[in-house]
Amino acid sequence: MSLIDLLTGNTGNQVAEQAGNKFGISKNQVIALLAVATPLIISHLRNKSKDTKEAEALNNALDKDHTGSILNDASQAEARQAEGGSILDHIFGGQRSDVESQLSQNTGISADKIGPALGMLAPVVMGYIGQQKQQNNVGASGLGDLLGGILGNASNQAQDQESHPINDILRSVMGSGAQSSGNPLTDILGSVLGGGSGNGQQSGSGLGGFLGNIFGGK
Repeated sequence: MSLIDLLTGNTGNQVAEQAGNKFGISKNQVIALLAVATPLIISHLRNKSKDTKEAEALNNALDKDHTGSILNDASQAEARQAEGGSILDHIFGGQRSDVESQLSQNTGISADKIGPALGMLAPVVMGYIGQQKQQNNVGASGLGDLLGGILGNASNQAQDQESHPINDILRSVMGSGAQSSGNPLTDILGSVLGGGSGNGQQSGSGLGGFLGNIFGGK
């Protein structure tokens, strides 16, 4: 299963529906959030995995807690929301509030709901990474290449397929180059989403523009 299959398939739709119902937000907003948050999380994990200790910690966490079972049982997303919050704390650290603020501005999901919604999404993303790790028989030393490959394949697939709004969002996310500065947060939130990070020179092609045209600007 490719990353785009995850975002547009049953798992992504089921989790988006759950989160939408729980937090009273548009399912489409959650899907758009998932489309941006997923490569952001993966990019940040790839960056962290350059450190040997971080790679070992991620490898152990994937083997222990993120084997991919959540992809076959989307109800786990709500049950593991608190765990998802801890995952986000580890991935983004002190930048988490900035991430959530920027995503809130660009998706229209209110600030008090964006964190809990991301908390539901994070275990799904980790489950997907864990599944890919198992299928490719990758250990700690290969995680960086695995994560880079996931992003690269998603970028190529998004370029080849023109018909789905998710592809438009992913083309913008991936085209901005999660790899360009070594800081995925700056690249994705600054160049792609635009807005207040001081790096948003492409705001016309950002997520806010996509949501306005595709999802009615909710």
